[in-house]
Amino acid sequence: MSTDNLLVELFVEELPPKALQKLGDAFAQELAAQLRAQGLATADSVVTPFASPRRLAAHISQVWRKAADKAVSQKLMPVSVGLDANGQPTPALLKKLQALGADLSDPAAAVAALRRAADGKNEALFYDSLVSGATLDSGLQKALEEALAKLPIPKMMSYQLETDCELPGWSSVHFVRPAHGLLALHGSTVVPVKVLGLSAGNQTQGHRFEARVSPVVIGHADAYAATLADDGAVIASFAERRADIERQLQAAATQVGGGVRPIEDEALLDEVTALVERPNVLVCEFEKQFLEVPQECLILTMKANQKYFPLLDAAGRLTHQFLVVSNITPDDASAVIQGNERVVRPRLADAQFFYDQDRKKTLESRVDGLNKVVYHNKLGSQGDRMTRVCAIANAIGQQLGGAELAEKAVLAARLAKTDLLTDMVGEFPELQGTMGAYYARNDRLSEDIANAISDHYCPRFAGDHLPSNPVGLVVALADKLETLVGMFGIGNLPTGDKDPFALRRHALGVIRMLIEGGLALQIYPLINDAYHTFQGGLEKTKQFVRDELGGFFIERVLVLYKDEGPNISAVLHAGGLLFWSELPRRLQAVRAFAQLPEAPALAAANKRIGNILKKAAEVDAHVSSVLLKEPAEIALYGAMQAVLPRAQALFEGGDYTGSLQALAALRAPVDAFFDGVMVNAEEIDLRLNRQGLLKSLFEAMNRVADLSRLAT
Repeated sequence: MSTDNLLVELFVEELPPKALQKLGDAFAQELAAQLRAQGLATADSVVTPFASPRRLAAHISQVWRKAADKAVSQKLMPVSVGLDANGQPTPALLKKLQALGADLSDPAAAVAALRRAADGKNEALFYDSLVSGATLDSGLQKALEEALAKLPIPKMMSYQLETDCELPGWSSVHFVRPAHGLLALHGSTVVPVKVLGLSAGNQTQGHRFEARVSPVVIGHADAYAATLADDGAVIASFAERRADIERQLQAAATQVGGGVRPIEDEALLDEVTALVERPNVLVCEFEKQFLEVPQECLILTMKANQKYFPLLDAAGRLTHQFLVVSNITPDDASAVIQGNERVVRPRLADAQFFYDQDRKKTLESRVDGLNKVVYHNKLGSQGDRMTRVCAIANAIGQQLGGAELAEKAVLAARLAKTDLLTDMVGEFPELQGTMGAYYARNDRLSEDIANAISDHYCPRFAGDHLPSNPVGLVVALADKLETLVGMFGIGNLPTGDKDPFALRRHALGVIRMLIEGGLALQIYPLINDAYHTFQGGLEKTKQFVRDELGGFFIERVLVLYKDEGPNISAVLHAGGLLFWSELPRRLQAVRAFAQLPEAPALAAANKRIGNILKKAAEVDAHVSSVLLKEPAEIALYGAMQAVLPRAQALFEGGDYTGSLQALAALRAPVDAFFDGVMVNAEEIDLRLNRQGLLKSLFEAMNRVADLSRLAT
């Protein structure tokens, strides 16, 4: 047996650009996995994926021409079933051997060749055989079929293929795009596999216009990328093509000069990489008059519609030049440049027209129009929603900044959705909020109102910035709370991986604003206030929404702090936790406490105390020193008198770390108490007094965090 490197390529029509990289990686990895499973490739085989607009390919090193034979041992049946009293094979055994393909020309010899071995309490017969390893021809056929079946295809196509037989006809083929060629080489040898109605060969196609020869003949699996680049004018590797585009973009920006740089957009770079086979970056420009339009509009239309890379100056402002990634490299690129400039001009002119038209009406004049825009069939119009958000914003604003903040927040909330009625946002929904801020400035509204209109969608995604001013923070909170309470109120709860209204994102946004914004707001009163703005128009009760949404928020907090392990659970269940803005400092305190040598014993004792108190009747946290009899309980009471006031003072001063560390002095007296004192004494007054002592200790120990949750 010998190994050589394998190359498989499927040549197709243009693949979906946003799915290309995933398709290429999945094709290569699954193909290799299937070959390894059959023993045709090793764990050390190196897999190199290739993906261009018209091909999926994989290069796999160290592939066997034939897999090694494998010894197989198969249990047949107990000896008592397979052999009769005279040691002769029973019909059941002979039938089993025949099914396995054993040579029964001499039954006695066949039975003698069987192996006897213990099987639990009994002895069983085993049939040992040598199974021939898979050949590459059959193994690759199976691997290729499996790899294509498991491709993460976003949408399947059906097309007709002429039947390859004597009788004329057509057969249906299902794949992401029509396939036109199959290449399979083991070293320099063609592997005769078939798939999608295609037979493998050693030929493929290069660039539509710039290939030096057609077809491109691949002489060896290892020569695939180089031959395709030289003869076919195609860079087959997605990663190499992407890196080449990045290099050319930077070089072109340097050539322009003035400190300009191409806009950074990883998704756009991936998409353009999937659209070209041999990239050629060109510098184009548009009329400077278009720069009067907000740059977000121009950037979006160039990126989304044309796949261009706008150029920004050193200050991050849009320039009148942009970069195009062309798929051809003519000697004179002027026609390509002029063509792209001619194409982008109407797009920019449309943006300018929308901007000019939108500014003829104020945002305030658009408010009534929100009543005609449906928000949800069970929750009314955008106008209804705006009214609720204003009411929630007013309540939050009053709590955080009094009448002045509340007034500004209500105005911003009233106007926040009006840009949905503008031509610009109608054309580019991604600009909602952003355009509202521009139009607010055009209406001579204050900067904090304009920023609040833009920021009230924030944070839009994980890692996004929070609203930049208090007005925006209030409106963003109100907007997200209205959505969450409304959706939970009509039973639209997220299930599994389905979250069509992005409620998890909204909840994380609320949590981040409360924590990172340092807001002294409690989540359950916020839910209650938001619920009341619906004026009884929800299907679910306030208690249902409060419980379900409150639990949903806590789940999101646990997700946000999942790396904290039991620490976050301990802090969330602390009796003294009022505001989630305290979470970071409390977590820091718990982490510091957990490092103390006394921490494990105190956490275990806390858990024990909690279990004792759960089994007791209503316990009053009161201690009578007169009823303290045992030396250990007297010592614990004395230690508590010395330690707890100091821990309480530190807690009230916000020094959570110091408060928890002060409790470390109680370890020895607590241990001694449990070693020497019977809590549930027969005398009722002693029992109640000792329970009261533990209740006082339990409350003091769990102000910063529920220490019992740290016990292992």
